[in-house]
Amino acid sequence: MRWWPRTIRLQMLAGLLLLETLSISLFVVILVRQQTAEVLMRARTRLLYEATSVALQSSEALLQNRPGWVGLSVKMMGEAPTVAVAKVTDAAGNVLFASKGEADQTRLEPKELAQIPLVRHDDPRFFVLDGNRWESVAAIYTNNNLRGYAWVQFDKAWSREQLDSILRDTAIFATIWILASALLVLLMARSISLPLAILHRGTRALMTSPDSNENLLPPAGVQNEIGDLIEVFNRMVASLAEQRSGLNDTLSLLDSMLANAPIGLAFFDRDCRFTRVNKVFADMTGVSLSRHLGRTLPELLPQPVAQQLEEAVLAVFAGQEPISTFELSGQGGKPGRPWTWLVSAYPVRTNPQQVRWAGIIVLDASDRKRSEEALRRAEKLAVTGRLAASIAHEINNPLEAITNLLFLLRNYCQLQDPALNYVTMAEYEVRRIAEITQQTLRFYRQSTLPARTKMNDLLDSVLSLYQGRFNSLNLQVERDYDPELDLFCFAGEIRQVFANLVGNSIDASVAGGRLRVRARRSRNWKDPAQSGVRFTLADTGAGMERAVSERAFEAFFTTKEVTGTGLGLWISYEIVDKHHGLIRVRSRSATPGKPSGTVFQFFIPDDPNLLGAADPVAGTAA
Repeated sequence: MRWWPRTIRLQMLAGLLLLETLSISLFVVILVRQQTAEVLMRARTRLLYEATSVALQSSEALLQNRPGWVGLSVKMMGEAPTVAVAKVTDAAGNVLFASKGEADQTRLEPKELAQIPLVRHDDPRFFVLDGNRWESVAAIYTNNNLRGYAWVQFDKAWSREQLDSILRDTAIFATIWILASALLVLLMARSISLPLAILHRGTRALMTSPDSNENLLPPAGVQNEIGDLIEVFNRMVASLAEQRSGLNDTLSLLDSMLANAPIGLAFFDRDCRFTRVNKVFADMTGVSLSRHLGRTLPELLPQPVAQQLEEAVLAVFAGQEPISTFELSGQGGKPGRPWTWLVSAYPVRTNPQQVRWAGIIVLDASDRKRSEEALRRAEKLAVTGRLAASIAHEINNPLEAITNLLFLLRNYCQLQDPALNYVTMAEYEVRRIAEITQQTLRFYRQSTLPARTKMNDLLDSVLSLYQGRFNSLNLQVERDYDPELDLFCFAGEIRQVFANLVGNSIDASVAGGRLRVRARRSRNWKDPAQSGVRFTLADTGAGMERAVSERAFEAFFTTKEVTGTGLGLWISYEIVDKHHGLIRVRSRSATPGKPSGTVFQFFIPDDPNLLGAADPVAGTAA
């Protein structure tokens, strides 16, 4: 735009004037519309009031038999600034008194005569005549007898004077405001344009000779952002030389970080050939560093693993987007030892439009996988121990009865030798069964002693064991618990409850789901006087039907067919009950248009006297 000024000072001034002109114009339009409506509303209300006032004064004058006062009231009302004409007529519409002109020469207009049948007692009427003239009429009564009508016509010059006054005040304010703003902008623009000119000269000098050390600018002399910008510019010029001299050191540092990073790093070209790897990745593959460069993945790794990595690298080049963590399993590196890798792939760009290389980050999760297997085996052993204790308890009761019966047979039934021999043999076999049950009972041991335990460490330890499965399913885990939250409990058993619930949530989840784990101080929902910790595990998995959720805590009830034992939730219920707590489940299965998922909540009292609590199964079996 050729008409638009080129200097900052004039641009700021022109922009400010344009903005203020538009804003004040908009303000005037809105103000005029609002004030017009308000003035007309007040005028209408006042017009009705004035007609009623004339009618009341006329009624009072007629009651006192002083008709001259009626004419005086009409004259006084006609002097009001908002009244154009005031008049009084009889019941037939003949003008008796008028504020302007002679009454006998004044006649009502047809529209005025049409209003007479519509007027009600104590209810003034408003109407509009030709030419947008406003008028109101009120009936005059004395002792419930209609004597006539009071007519008042509005003078619109009064409303125009009100609006003109508002516009004059607004114009004066706008003029003063624009002049003051323009003066302020001129002063501010000078403080901005001069330092910018200094910065502009320094930038041109830096572009002309970037290697010169004489490009420092003089101070701006202002204490604002531009002065700070000039100071930053000087610091930038001073640091360029230092950065150029330290570039080689930075490259050496990056090489050292790549070589000694605790994770495996590898980079590939578009032909999926290794361009660079670090020592950790070489140790994972069991191939030396020098043998990786220039080779393809199938030349160094087993076929299934090489194929999956190659597909990930090609996908990065094709989509130019990172690939989230996925899991690879195989055997290599150390002979005979299986391994599990968590792999992520990402593009490496030399410019925003081109992907030059593809990089992969490999984390060895073998130890974590083995920890998960160990936890799973420990759970199976715990299930076996509880089941054995339960069976032993059920066997002990009939064994005791059989032992008593054999004692009675031997001592009170006077059996002969052959029968006594049979009784002796039966007692021997019963004692043998009793020894077997005692050994079975000894198989179950209480895992830990109760102690005050930080829930943060306990929950993190369980979630970390399942991190591999979280990553493989791309599950989003939300942790909501206080790092300082603690509880007096059997830590190992509470850990087992969480392991069972988290494992079930993972089994029910699909890729991209969410799992929320929350723990906080709370009250027993059945006994508010009892304090403790409430735990919540919520997932967005497939959910359970109502019939399934009602049987969730039954022993040996499972929906996992051959992969489930039906004991995990039963054991969890027993552990919570052992802590004198409560557990409940809410679930919604997948339905069209509604989300699915399951929420487990259980409450564990913070009871220091838990030390005397006995395991419900082992205690009854003993």
